[in-house]
Amino acid sequence: MMEQEPIAVTIAGNDSDGSAGMPADLHSFYARNVYGMGLMTAAVAGNTTGIYAQQIMPVDFIQKQFDVLAEDFNIKAAKTGMVADSEIMNCVADNLEKYDFGKIVIDPVISTKHGNTLMDDDSYNTFIKRLVPLADVITPNFYEQRKLTGLELNTLDEVKKGAHLLQEMGAKNVLMKGRHDLDNQTEVTDLLLTEDGKFHTFTKPYFKTDRVNGTGDTLSAVIAAELAKGNSILNSVKIAKDFTYDAISHPIEVGSKWGPINHMAAQKETEE
Repeated sequence: MMEQEPIAVTIAGNDSDGSAGMPADLHSFYARNVYGMGLMTAAVAGNTTGIYAQQIMPVDFIQKQFDVLAEDFNIKAAKTGMVADSEIMNCVADNLEKYDFGKIVIDPVISTKHGNTLMDDDSYNTFIKRLVPLADVITPNFYEQRKLTGLELNTLDEVKKGAHLLQEMGAKNVLMKGRHDLDNQTEVTDLLLTEDGKFHTFTKPYFKTDRVNGTGDTLSAVIAAELAKGNSILNSVKIAKDFTYDAISHPIEVGSKWGPINHMAAQKETEE
């Protein structure tokens, strides 16, 4: 095995319109100068108006992807996205324990940014038991934080308590992403609890737009990319927060409804 450029892998579903899931992750890896690989768990047929069909990958196919990537590449970071059911979650967890894929970023796909549930009870319990303890960083959105912690999270003290609860579940570092759906909102603040017990805040102006597909995927993917380059957790999250804001605040006209964020603009902003 030759020493290569920094490599990160996304373990996720493929969105056919390129806005979220694996495509958003690969866009992010490329923009941050990391070679990206995609280990596909599912595929969806969708566009900017919605998702109309999905296909779950067979577990033996997912297993083979792990085996062949581990055999040939020196992977420095991995991130998970859509892992559709308990069987796939167990397969993913088994392989992340078996193979050294570097730092692990767990992006829960439990609830949408609007609070719609995406995971059944059995899968949710497996997620808690098998995937959360593997996380070097976990990046739940507001509604996923509520589900995971059982807290309303209406105050800063509650958000901090929730972050500690996620650490108690096994995640080393916890990024509590800020809420995006409040009336008269002017800013968004994410709260990071690092392994040493310290809290760090990251605040950006709130940019109102319907071009937000792939926002969470991008944030977690950029964190993974920076970790693959050997960056610290704190700096990786800061870079990811800046990159994602730049991608949101430079809307791209693609599709007819809930469009993607603009990775190209974010790449240019970061280079400048």
